[in-house]
Amino acid sequence: MVQSIAAKEVTLAQLRESFGLQVARDPQFFTEWMQPAVTLTPAEEQTLDRVKQNFESLMEDPPMLENTVKMVVLSPLLDLAGFYRSPYAIETEPSIELTATDGDTTVRGRIDVLVLQRHFWLLVIESKRSDFSVTRGLPQALSYMLANPAKDKPSFGLIMNGNEFLFVKAIAHPTAQYATSRLFSLINPGNELQDILKIMKGL
Repeated sequence: MVQSIAAKEVTLAQLRESFGLQVARDPQFFTEWMQPAVTLTPAEEQTLDRVKQNFESLMEDPPMLENTVKMVVLSPLLDLAGFYRSPYAIETEPSIELTATDGDTTVRGRIDVLVLQRHFWLLVIESKRSDFSVTRGLPQALSYMLANPAKDKPSFGLIMNGNEFLFVKAIAHPTAQYATSRLFSLINPGNELQDILKIMKGL
């Protein structure tokens, strides 16, 4: 009997057992998030400062719901990264279905935002409400990334709740593996939205 799991309820243990997912131990597996060779313009930095100020203002009366996080924080990042223009395309809420090779387990869900470049899945974005830990969204994002039809190419993901941001890299073939970046946070000194935008542009 096929076990059907909602992506938002899947666990890392289930992904390991049904899909063979492992943590990549090679430190060179995910270097794309480290010091991307991208320089931001003063105008981009000013926009990111305003985004952070808007978020901080709205967080005075938490929680900020998922759609508000997308509107206030994610949308400006996508714009500044250039993802609203060719050669990129954006899909919102596309359905995915991930089935184990033995056919016993299927994970179903909808990706919040999918950035594509000529059918290549460039960035899978999972957004959460502001009081939701981004690490709780890791299994869900990984299940989406493993559903990438280009099994031999890596997928990149971004899990965010407006305050915290975590980048993920995963590949399905020949062995399903993943690794994460460090956790970025707007609570940290300065404005880590600048680092986040540099990584998005670098991808």
